[in-house]
Amino acid sequence: MTAPAPTARPGRRRGYGERDEAAYRQRTVRGATFWTSRQVHEDLTIVVKRFDVRHEPVGTDRPFVLVHGIGVSSRYFQPLAAELAKRGAVYLVDLPGYGAAPDPRRNVTIADHAAVLASMLSRSGLEGAVLVGHSWGCQVVSTLALANPQVTDRVVLMSPTMQPRARDFWRATGNLLRDALREPPVVFGIAITDYLIRCGVPYLFKQVPYMLEDRIESRLGGLLARGLIVNGDRDPIVPTDWARALSEASDGIEYREVHGPHVIMHTDPVMIAEHIGGWLDAAGEGSP
Repeated sequence: MTAPAPTARPGRRRGYGERDEAAYRQRTVRGATFWTSRQVHEDLTIVVKRFDVRHEPVGTDRPFVLVHGIGVSSRYFQPLAAELAKRGAVYLVDLPGYGAAPDPRRNVTIADHAAVLASMLSRSGLEGAVLVGHSWGCQVVSTLALANPQVTDRVVLMSPTMQPRARDFWRATGNLLRDALREPPVVFGIAITDYLIRCGVPYLFKQVPYMLEDRIESRLGGLLARGLIVNGDRDPIVPTDWARALSEASDGIEYREVHGPHVIMHTDPVMIAEHIGGWLDAAGEGSP
């Protein structure tokens, strides 16, 4: 499922949708090279970053698609993307209005984000990818997996929001501030610039009600895809009891715990990649 390497010029090409609006840009993170392009899906634009497989893939050759949380962007996924690229190609997505993706100039619901992601997967030939969501991204990924079960049979939910007792703006904000004190400075810097500059407060405030109103626990039992929940043991936004309850209440969803606060894929990318790889290998997708 590894897509062909991008050319240096924009245009129509397999693996990046019908239309790319910006030239590919190449960068390297933790020894892994990635390329960036834009895709237009009806009236909504997303930005896609692709990490190619590093050396010979270990275990499954499935691609991974990583979906960020509310207000932030895919850039905080880069350490984990570099680790997962040892197993397969990795795609990071900036959803409409987030990160490098332009302001959509309208309200975009969780279902809208899920539909755009489903379109991207279909156009790029990525059905069967392992979908990896973080925080609010878990709400998007689970919505997609329920509405489009043909797209994937494997989902990873990291730090899945929102626990019922935190579905209040001020309580959720308080938990976010508590978490900020536990995150490394680099994560705090990424979050602040993404919230205030790249996403912007007006658009963020339009998105928050959708997050608070959503009931992820009502969907997980209906998923045909097998799932893995990974959570940090110091996460004030998604406490251990809530993450474990989601796993225990849903057939086919396993639970793993790592040390760290909410943004675990930045604080412990190696262990998370090992958990995901071990989970896939246990399902019979390892090397022969």
